[in-house]
Amino acid sequence: MSLIPSAFGGRRSNVFDPFSLDVWDPFKDFPFPTSLSDSFPRENSAFVSTRVDWKETPEAHVFKADLPGLKKEEVKVEIEDDRVLQISGERNVEKEDKNDTWHRVERSSGKFMRRFRLPENVKMDQVKASMENGVLTVTLPKEEVKKPHVKAIEISG
Repeated sequence: MSLIPSAFGGRRSNVFDPFSLDVWDPFKDFPFPTSLSDSFPRENSAFVSTRVDWKETPEAHVFKADLPGLKKEEVKVEIEDDRVLQISGERNVEKEDKNDTWHRVERSSGKFMRRFRLPENVKMDQVKASMENGVLTVTLPKEEVKKPHVKAIEISG
């Protein structure tokens, strides 16, 4: 048995060879999805791939979401009473023409939603959102941290 797979030997099939090109799949005939992507419905695939960065600066919390191909009218930014930022929207499926032949479909479509619990120091009345080149930026200014007023007490005696 060779430890190095042969580049010239064609397709090998040996159950004892760890470098064999034919891999036995013990779940091949079971009635469940064969990959993780098959287990999610098509309408949720956009939700899975929506990436969001959250950074905190001295002045604000800044969220950036990659939403390529979406217009600002297709995206909703909301803050719920219990300090939860919600970014949601829908990416529509491209209309099919019966004469078209699809070779690959990788762009996701459907509804998406991301939620983030916000810290106590956010000024809820000054939240701003903007969208440029498919990147949504949500800026949440922070309240100033009040330093406790310390008064020195003179000790007598």
